[in-house]
This record gives sequence, C-alpha cells and structure tokens, in this order.
Amino acid sequence: MKVFQSVQEARELAGGAIALGNFDGVHVGHQALFAEARRHGPAAALTFHPHPGKVLQPELAPKLITLLPRKLELFEAYGLAAAVVQPFNREYARTPSSAFEESLLDVMGVKHVVVGSDFTYGAARAGTVATLREAAGQRGAQVHVVQPVTVDGLVASSSKVREYILEGRVAAAHKLLGRPFDLDGTVVPGAGRGRGIGFPTANVDTQNELRPAPGVYALRVRISDNTSVWHPAVANIGVKPTFGGSVVTIEAHLLDFQGDLYGKELRVQFLDRLRAEQRFGSVTELAGQIKRDVEAARTVIARADV
Repeated sequence: MKVFQSVQEARELAGGAIALGNFDGVHVGHQALFAEARRHGPAAALTFHPHPGKVLQPELAPKLITLLPRKLELFEAYGLAAAVVQPFNREYARTPSSAFEESLLDVMGVKHVVVGSDFTYGAARAGTVATLREAAGQRGAQVHVVQPVTVDGLVASSSKVREYILEGRVAAAHKLLGRPFDLDGTVVPGAGRGRGIGFPTANVDTQNELRPAPGVYALRVRISDNTSVWHPAVANIGVKPTFGGSVVTIEAHLLDFQGDLYGKELRVQFLDRLRAEQRFGSVTELAGQIKRDVEAARTVIARADV
C-alpha cells in the first residue's frame, strides 16, 4: 500500500476512489466505507494526523484506539491500495470548505468520494454531505454515502469501542471492531515475581494510548520474530495489589511457552475479561487463583472466533 504524506503528494490517485475520515479503531463502520470505495476502482483513504481533537481540544481529546502505524496496517489489510495522511494543525483547521473540495476534487482529482452520513469538513465544519455532493457534481465526480453500521442494534462508532475497552468489555469491542482489540509493546524487565510462583510473565511496555480496564484477560500473543504463530496467554492489567504495587502494568503469561522474551516485540490480542483485579491474602492464594485463570483462559481461547 502506498502512503502519501499530504493531499498535495497524492495526485496520482486521480480518477480513483477515496474514503474520508479519522478512522480511529478502523471498526466495522469504517470497513464499510472501504468496501464501498473498492467498488469504484482502486481505493484509498484520506485521514488526518494528529487526530483533530488532539490539536483543537487537547484537554478533551480521546485516547486513540489505534496509533498511526497500526491504522495504516489495517487499511492495507482491509483492501486499500493507498492512504493519504494529511497533517493536521490549527492552520489547516481554518481551511474553508471550498478549499477542501478543491484539494480533493481538483488537486487529487478523485472521481468517487465515500463518506459517512454525518461527514463534515472545513473550518467550523461548514461543509456537509450536501455541499460535497454539489461540488463533486460540478466536476463530474460522485459522492457515495454509507449509512451507519449496526451490530446487535448498536451503531459502530469509535467512541463506543473506546468506552467498551475502558470498561474492560473487550469481547463487546471485538464485535464492533470486527477483530479483537490489540496493542503492540516491548517486553521489558519486571520484578520477576511471576516466575517465582511458577507463572513467568512478560512485562509489556506499550505506547498505545488506550488500554483495557484493570483485570485479568484471556489473550493471544504474537512474537515479532515469528508472526505466523499466536500463543494462548493470560494477562493481568493493574497494580498487583497482593504485592503492594502502585504502577499499572500489563503482565502476560504465555501458556505452554518456553523461551526468553526480553526485548521482543509483541502484539497482544484481548479476547475476554476473566475477572477484576483483586488482592489476595497470600502468595499461595494468588497462585491458586492464577491456576484457575489459566484454565478459564484456555476455555475462552479454544472457542474464540478469531
């Protein structure tokens, strides 16, 4: 997949189809836009970086579900031939809607524009689907509007996915994403307590902004040097209260795994939340619960449709 760093660089997309949006999470609603774009020839997506909320209202900006590298990886996985990553700053936010239309329809010269029904653009969000359709019609282009996608009666949205993940409801987020929520990280040294009680863990240091609520989760883990293999795992997110901890960590125990993970890059897929994090009266009690967590995780992973 080709990646263009601005609209000005993307002139070779002339005549093609493009989907517009922030696409945080790349959920099933976004995937529907991509599918519609693919119906009209080689498809691309135009997205913005940083997320406009980070620029315009940083104190209220949401935690991102997917960082840019993962977002681009998902674009390609869902069949896009190209992506345009338009830099977003306060100056760009003042772009009149007419100038945005020109950049899209004249500079890039796309012939098919795919948007959601509530799409707005330009300074003060003055541009709407109606104005975009009018501008496109004047240039012999077409606008294709994709209606919201619902799952079990609920509209798929980035805000709902984010809410579910923050609540620890990763199985519900899975339905809206069309895949398990995942994050990437590097294994860094920990305190080694897990190994001492028979359950060695990988302490996953991640740059992901969004992390599930504290608790114990069933996972699948992929190691960067063998991306074809997914390992069943169980993880604790939290402060490890039995040991008097105060820093939130992600500690993953890979089931039936032997090997050194320090320094390895991992991708962690969250399949389901098994229980809340809790404090135990002794390390022996904790070890007994971890054994039960491992068996519960095996059951979840065995029936997972991923």
